[in-house]
Amino acid sequence: MNNLRRMDLNLLVTLHALLSERHISRAALRLHRSQPAVSHALAHLRRLFDDPLLVRRAGKLELTARASALMQPLTEALEQLGALLDPPTFDPASAQRTFRLAMSDYGARVLLPGLARTLRSQAPGIDLVINQASRESMLADVIDGEIEMALGVFPGRHPDAVRTHTLFVEDFACLADASTLPASGTLDREAWLARPHVLVALRAESDNEIDRALARDGLRRRVAMTLPHWGVANDLIAGTDLILTVARRNLDSIATDPCLRIFAPPLAIARFDFDLIWHQRRQRDPAHIWLRDTVVRVAQAGHPAATD
Repeated sequence: MNNLRRMDLNLLVTLHALLSERHISRAALRLHRSQPAVSHALAHLRRLFDDPLLVRRAGKLELTARASALMQPLTEALEQLGALLDPPTFDPASAQRTFRLAMSDYGARVLLPGLARTLRSQAPGIDLVINQASRESMLADVIDGEIEMALGVFPGRHPDAVRTHTLFVEDFACLADASTLPASGTLDREAWLARPHVLVALRAESDNEIDRALARDGLRRRVAMTLPHWGVANDLIAGTDLILTVARRNLDSIATDPCLRIFAPPLAIARFDFDLIWHQRRQRDPAHIWLRDTVVRVAQAGHPAATD
């Protein structure tokens, strides 16, 4: 009880921002306070809890064991106090906030144009900072609080604290120069394997659904070009004998190009879930809820059967 007399609500709010963001500058932005003021509050909190709370390792701030144990009860306590004092609301038309998102080049191509239009018309004070990383790095950044949410393909089991919503289920399609195809406009497996291929991947050695499908049948293709950019991949095909096999939505913008032909792959390639992920610490944040719902609506508007 004596310690409670030394603690005020603002310190608890600052502590929650620091533990959530794991970054003094971002916590200051979130709290609309100066960085020196937040640093001073952290020093005070360290004395109160007799614990460093945040320690620097490998260039980043990480939670101590005591801070990790505080995170969940602190979040719940502040939510309960907030419900008592002021039911949480969010007005997108007047809100000012910056969200940090991560997504692949493909995710940006499919979702960002619609999301940008929605934000400019409904929430002009909301700013987005988008970065690109591997699946593993995006998941780690969500867990570490470096980003608010990530959009991508995240197979396998995630930590319990990571929340997931499938935006749509995607399949694959092939793209070729129309003049290099037979009258049928497609290729059988033997002809498909005989052609050079383009692979879109952040790393040349990374695993991918297409080559896994080939490996199951004891087959391999020749990859003549590997690049990390979904956006430019479509532009490499016209005037060449190259074959591009990618997520079908990546080809929407060139579907009516008479020089190019989209056709089904001549082998069974597993469809994949394109997911939105975030950390449970942001689960009840009204602004975060609004942005999550907006991303879902944009995905469904682009493809009404997106979650089939």
